[in-house]
Amino acid sequence: MGKMVEIRWHGRGGQGAVTAAKLLAEAALGQNKYFQAFPEYGPERMGAPIQAFTRISPEPIEIHSNVTNPEIAIVLDPTLVGSIDVTEGLPNDGIVLVNSSEPPQEIKKKLNNQKVKVYSVNATQIALETIGKPIPNTTMLGALIKVTNLMKIDDAVEHVRSSFGKKFNQSVIDGNVKAVERAYDEVSG
Repeated sequence: MGKMVEIRWHGRGGQGAVTAAKLLAEAALGQNKYFQAFPEYGPERMGAPIQAFTRISPEPIEIHSNVTNPEIAIVLDPTLVGSIDVTEGLPNDGIVLVNSSEPPQEIKKKLNNQKVKVYSVNATQIALETIGKPIPNTTMLGALIKVTNLMKIDDAVEHVRSSFGKKFNQSVIDGNVKAVERAYDEVSG
């Protein structure tokens, strides 16, 4: 990664978009990268649409604003596709990664930018099967790593283990690691 990468996360309150943005950024720190991870605050409540942002760079980051022109948009809730413009500010070669059981070509029909690269993974289903809860954040992290090569999957898995090891029991940690690995293997585009 030779330049700064900007990512915008779209989700709903309670899906873990802010946590995913932070996990990705902290994993980049382990690779000696600079990072920012932050949400867009407003009157959020469970189920309300939210945005979070991640910047990763090999150089110090001197921008202190929301991400308006991301290279990557990640959508944790597929109902947001078509109801808001998740491609806003993306370049024509940008990436849209959606938590959906629909194939990428079907999702692409709903987007305003037909030139972006679209990927999908059924992150909610994977989360239910591995974690036991429909929280797709770590699952989407695994898919993101596969489609972008921002880092090695082993580095992301190790960061999830160490970060979650401070807060959760071993079964939760193992479930999240399995979710990351499955999404990495199952993402399509």
